[in-house]
Amino acid sequence: MIDPRLERLARVLVQYSVKVRRGDVVRIKGATVCEPLVAALYREILEAGGHPVVRLTAEACEEILLKRGKPHQLRRLDAFDLAEMQQVDGYIGIWGSDNTRALSNVDPRRQAMRQTASRPILDTLLTRAAAKKDRLRWVGTQYPCAASAQDAEMSLAEYADFVFEAGLLHLRDPVAAWRKLSAAQQKLADRLEKARVIRVTAPGGTDIRFGVRGRRWINCDGENNFPDGEVFTGPIEDATEGEVRFNFPAVHGGREVCDVRLKFSGGRVVDASATKGEDFLFKMLDQDAGARVLGELAIGTNYAVRRFTRNTLFDEKIGGTFHMALGAAYPESGGRNESALHWDLVCDLRKGGVIEADGKPIYRDGRFLRADFPQPAGRA
Repeated sequence: MIDPRLERLARVLVQYSVKVRRGDVVRIKGATVCEPLVAALYREILEAGGHPVVRLTAEACEEILLKRGKPHQLRRLDAFDLAEMQQVDGYIGIWGSDNTRALSNVDPRRQAMRQTASRPILDTLLTRAAAKKDRLRWVGTQYPCAASAQDAEMSLAEYADFVFEAGLLHLRDPVAAWRKLSAAQQKLADRLEKARVIRVTAPGGTDIRFGVRGRRWINCDGENNFPDGEVFTGPIEDATEGEVRFNFPAVHGGREVCDVRLKFSGGRVVDASATKGEDFLFKMLDQDAGARVLGELAIGTNYAVRRFTRNTLFDEKIGGTFHMALGAAYPESGGRNESALHWDLVCDLRKGGVIEADGKPIYRDGRFLRADFPQPAGRA
């Protein structure tokens, strides 16, 4: 039986996140395991007067290409994929897998080669999302599948509850709840836009400073990721200094890298280490000139997400964390870094972490010091 909450999720994605209008061409892309949500979205887009275009992907084919493809095949840009991204009015990407570790044994150099080939597609999405004219309205979401439940160390039923509650879909009016969070996040973003330097300290050796003067802080309230709950910016490319240690594993391309330590000087990673997956870490850092530079600095604000699940969509939103992304910046933030990589790494601040804006604490132990900024349930 199809979970009826999928219909509610589809409605929020179509009506609130992508705001589908009559005549819009909307691309839906996901693996075959996500078909129940694809069907729910298809129906909802039709109801809104749009034209849904479905792209179901077979995960086994990507694995075959990465393991058996010749270099010229790995470097081939999918021109059809690019053309669609250039033309559609809306795009809904669905994450879900039969096996989230299917690519764990793929040579990371081959993965990097494939990412580089696909970079024009990512660049097109980012550029059109930031455009004032012909803007692409897009959102990515997670389908509650068994493989992700296993990664999160939950049963499928528990994981489905987690996914839907993280999206505030258990509330009577989810859209109203997202609008309330959006208002609190906007106040936070407005405060951060006045800052020149953000400093984060945490037990274990994290002491890092980010130059952010003149950069825009973006209020992420469910329009591009769902569930959402963060504010982010693109830090000044040559103004990150210090060291950060990530107490959550960093997951990328089906691989898990543990105890990542990064040292920055002049905006670039100049030293790095990991207790697991270090070889993969360095191959990602060395894939192009922009991979060692930060494209994003963000603070998680969704206090309905409380636990680490090895899924970046949720983990980077955990209320009480901050994260940074190596590689490509989002142009709407003012960030200029370009790379085929965009890798979010999350750090828990709930046990001793402090965030300062120009030397003044605004956040301690995972909570904001101003009551009108995002707060856990039960607080203002």
